[in-house]
Amino acid sequence: MARMRFPLSSRWHRPVIVGLAGIGFLIGFDTLITHLAVDPLADVRAYYTAGARLNAGLPLYDQPVGTDEAAFYRYPPLLAIVFRPLALLPFEAAALVWEAFLVAAFAWTLVRLGLRRSDTWLVLGILALPTAWSIAIGQAHVLVTALLASATPFGVAVAAHLKLFPILAGVYWVGRRDWRAIGWLAGWTLGLGLVQFALEPVGTIAFLRFPSLDQVGAVRNISPYGISPILWAILLIAGGLLALRLAPSRWGWAMAVTLVTLATPRLIVYQLSSLLAVLSRPRGEALFGSERSALADGDDPPPDRPNT
Repeated sequence: MARMRFPLSSRWHRPVIVGLAGIGFLIGFDTLITHLAVDPLADVRAYYTAGARLNAGLPLYDQPVGTDEAAFYRYPPLLAIVFRPLALLPFEAAALVWEAFLVAAFAWTLVRLGLRRSDTWLVLGILALPTAWSIAIGQAHVLVTALLASATPFGVAVAAHLKLFPILAGVYWVGRRDWRAIGWLAGWTLGLGLVQFALEPVGTIAFLRFPSLDQVGAVRNISPYGISPILWAILLIAGGLLALRLAPSRWGWAMAVTLVTLATPRLIVYQLSSLLAVLSRPRGEALFGSERSALADGDDPPPDRPNT
């Protein structure tokens, strides 16, 4: 399976990109240390208490905390269902288990993108701040990034059941008129929804009327929604149309991931970490001449994976 190769190693601007990546790694390391000292694994509390509410037979979305607090659970029921067995453990133990899983998911993402590729390390350096932040607070966005990096309908479907906006990555297959992939995406999304409903019917029904723009809250929001909801809506539509237009090109998946990342009206810096998945590529894309040369230079692609 070929992977997206960005022109980050062109001779005339390589020193600039390398310098930015190096600075990014330093900032990322400082961010990791800071959040591990100030609010380590803070976001795990939301998942843990959500699982605990389900274990106690309480309504999933009836919460004693406000939308601006880290313990507020704003996600579909699937993550809370997954956390039910972890919620039987003391919080510290559950948080460490979850963090170990996220670190493994992050490592898999790097392997998936290619440890031998210079682009992987350059983009990771540039995105080191949001990536380190996500890992330090135990954010499920680390897993979302891994699922987007899989570049499969199954990965997108699971990611959409963790956070809603990853479903927008489907515009990639719509723009390419890949009906088989669209069918797999619809099937996996529906199938996971049915599993979710079977395991937590009350919470699943409650979620249908739970999401709202009121949950954007008063955070350091870098989304255009913070400036104007109308501007956000216009840019969201424009981004969707551009993603459809670029879908058949070499930039199709990268644009789809960018759309997923920037579409949310509540955009916090750590969410930019999912842009790392722009380096991936779904199965079946054509291999461009520059990429053939890159592979000849030693950037070996991973084995093909099923497009499901």
